[in-house]
Amino acid sequence: MSKGKRVGIVGAGNVGATVAYSLAMLGTCHEIILRDNKIEVAKGKALDMSQAAAAVRSHTVVTVAEDMSQLTDCDVVVVTAGSPRLPGMSRDDLLMINAKITKEVIHGIAKYSPNAIIIMVSNPLDAMTYVALKESGFDRSRVIGMAGILDSSRMAAFIQEKLGYGGGQIRASVMGGHGDDMVPLPRYSTVAGVPLSDVLTDDEINEIVHRTRHGGAEIVGYLKTGSAYYAPAKSTAIMVEAILKDTKQIHPCAVYLDGEYGYNDVVSGVPVMLGANGAEKIIEVTLDDKEKDMFKNSCDSVQELIDSLNNNKFFEGE
Repeated sequence: MSKGKRVGIVGAGNVGATVAYSLAMLGTCHEIILRDNKIEVAKGKALDMSQAAAAVRSHTVVTVAEDMSQLTDCDVVVVTAGSPRLPGMSRDDLLMINAKITKEVIHGIAKYSPNAIIIMVSNPLDAMTYVALKESGFDRSRVIGMAGILDSSRMAAFIQEKLGYGGGQIRASVMGGHGDDMVPLPRYSTVAGVPLSDVLTDDEINEIVHRTRHGGAEIVGYLKTGSAYYAPAKSTAIMVEAILKDTKQIHPCAVYLDGEYGYNDVVSGVPVMLGANGAEKIIEVTLDDKEKDMFKNSCDSVQELIDSLNNNKFFEGE
């Protein structure tokens, strides 16, 4: 079924390495190629993972690309490369640093794996997905940002914690950008098909929504020296698997909007059907006025980042 499938992962830090490990354990693909500036560290992780794959009798082999030119003919390439936000660094500083890293990485992918589907994980997520799309020249269906699955899984975990039951039967829906402007959708969230509003009070739902928005920060607060990676990595692996297995499953992902929901030339998280060709279909759900306002705020904040890149002449002189 997945014979000969090859997945590239650029950035073998906590998130990238955990994506690789997750996929290797599933045996979803034939080969995983790690690419990281710290080549020796990547080699150590690759060996360790290949041995873990052997332990579970998975046929997946994990290798290392010492240079982007060795990241060839991948079906999917996951990009987690980027600088974390360091003390004293503004959001715009981080934006420009990571946009430059993304630009360089994407040029390499477009050259050596021209048929790949790109999954962006680097932050700020929606803006980096926009950069990847513009720099690759790929069709918008082949450049997808990972955020919605993560945010939905956080919301589902908080719902389960609040209820004390329903584990594995909770479907939480989140749209919009990845960050404080995300749009949790309690109306589209259920427990074994029962609407959330039937099992929780408005106050409880609002508390869950607030916690979901700040889910990443809550984890950073505990870890002190880093950010979440198990849930982001698993969420990414779910997307890779849906694409490689051509499942046609619907997941919330960050994609370029071209008229959908009334927006153009911006990236935001919406439900999409994932298959062998990437984001094969964008699903337009009906939003009420409050949800529309939240979605507008979300798109506006991504638009500000895109405007900032344009004002810094980022896309000129290509």
